[in-house]
Amino acid sequence: MLRYHRNISLHFDTFFPQPKAGTSIFTRNSRLNLHSGLSSLHSLKLSSGKYKLQLKSRVPSKKLQHPYALAARQDYPQNADLPRQYSKREKKPFPIPIVELRRAARARAKNRSGQPRRPVPPPKRGLLVKNLIPVAYDVLNARITLINNLKKLWKVVPVHACVFCNEIHVGPVGHRFKSCKGPDSAFRKGLHEWTNAALEDILLQVEAYHLFDRLGKRIRHDERFSIPRIPAVTELCIQAGVEIPEFPTKRRRKPIIRIGRKEFIDADESDLPDPDPPVPLKPILTEIPDSEIVAPSNEEETVLLAEETLQVWEKMRGGARRLMMMYPVRVCGYCPEVHVGPSGHKAQNCGAFKHQQRNGQHGWQAAVLDDLIPPRYVWHVPDVNGPPLRREFKSFYGQAPAVVEICVQAGAAAPEQYKPTMRLDVGIPTSIREAEMVV
Repeated sequence: MLRYHRNISLHFDTFFPQPKAGTSIFTRNSRLNLHSGLSSLHSLKLSSGKYKLQLKSRVPSKKLQHPYALAARQDYPQNADLPRQYSKREKKPFPIPIVELRRAARARAKNRSGQPRRPVPPPKRGLLVKNLIPVAYDVLNARITLINNLKKLWKVVPVHACVFCNEIHVGPVGHRFKSCKGPDSAFRKGLHEWTNAALEDILLQVEAYHLFDRLGKRIRHDERFSIPRIPAVTELCIQAGVEIPEFPTKRRRKPIIRIGRKEFIDADESDLPDPDPPVPLKPILTEIPDSEIVAPSNEEETVLLAEETLQVWEKMRGGARRLMMMYPVRVCGYCPEVHVGPSGHKAQNCGAFKHQQRNGQHGWQAAVLDDLIPPRYVWHVPDVNGPPLRREFKSFYGQAPAVVEICVQAGAAAPEQYKPTMRLDVGIPTSIREAEMVV
C-alpha cells in the first residue's frame, strides 16, 4: 500500500543518540546500509532538500546496542506551509515586533555611551549610495525584461482569472476549488468563473507617489491628485540614482545641514562647478507593445525564455531587497498602499476596515519585499498533461508565485527556494478512498 506523507520528518534521536562534532559525511545518495532498521531512509529520495548523514563509532551502552549514531540535516525544509492570507479586518504584523525594536534601542543606547557617534547613512543626508546606482539600473531593466518575457510566455502557457474575485490559475483548465468569495458566490457554491488573465493579474501594479525631493515636506491631502503616481519599483530606482527625464528629482552634491529634529537646510553649492545634465548610467530598456509580441517558435526557445524569466525575476527581487536596506519604503498596515520615502504621505485615502476611526489616514510601518513586489501565489499543477486539479485533493497540492509557475510549466526547473511550498515530494492520490488512508 502506498503511503503519502504531507510532512515527512525523521526522528533519529528515538533510536540513536545524537553524535558529537565531527566525522564522515554521507549524502542522501549513499548506499551504505548500516542496519536493516534504516531501510526507511529510502523515503529521503523524495525530498527536495539535501540531507547529510553523520556517522561516528561509539562504545555501545547497555540500553542501546547500535554502535553507530546517525543524524540528518537539510538545507531547505521538505514541506513549508502555504503563505497566510490575512483578513481585511486584520492589521499586518510588523516585520520586527515592537518589543524587539525597543529592546534593540535600549541595547544601542547602552553600548554607545562614551563612544563616538556612528556616521549617518548617505540617504539620510540627501546623498546617493554610489555603489547602489548600478543595482538600481539593473532592477529597472530586469522589471522591463520580465514584463516583455511574460507577454511572450502568454502565447504558450494559458493563464486564467476569475471574473468575480482576484484569484488566478496557471494551466490549461481552471481548477474547481470552491474558494471564490466574489459577488453572488453563494449562488455559484463558491465556484470560479474563469476568463483570460491580463498582465496586471500576474504582476500586481503597486504604485506610489513620485517625489521630487525625498527629504522634502510630506504630501498633503489636497495634493494627492497633482502629484503623479508611478510603479513603486520604478520610484525606488529613481530615488536610488536612476535618471529618467520624464520624472525629474532633486540631486544634492553636498549633505544637508540639520537645524532641528525635522528641519534642515541645503548646503551652499555655489563653490562647486555647474552640474552636468543628468545622463543615464546605463541604457534603459523599453516595453514591447502587445502588437509586436512574437511567441516562441519551438520548445527549446520556450525553455530558454522561461529560464531567463526566472533569472530576471530573482534579479529584480534581490536588487530591490538591497535597495530597501538603504532607501526606506513604507506600507500601510491596513491596506496595500506603499510609499517610497522616509515617512509616509498624509493623503487620507485609506479605505480599509474601520478607516472612519482614523479619518482615512494610513497606518505607516516598515515594508517588506512582498509589499513592494507581491509574489501572487497560485496553485501548482503537478502534471500539465494530466487530469485537472480536484477539490477533494486540495490539501495535497502546493503553491508557487505566478511568475514561477508560468516558467515551470514552460519547461524551466523549479528554483530550490520555492520547492517547499510547491510540495513536489507529496504524492497525489488516485481516488478519494486512497486520500482517506493518508497518514
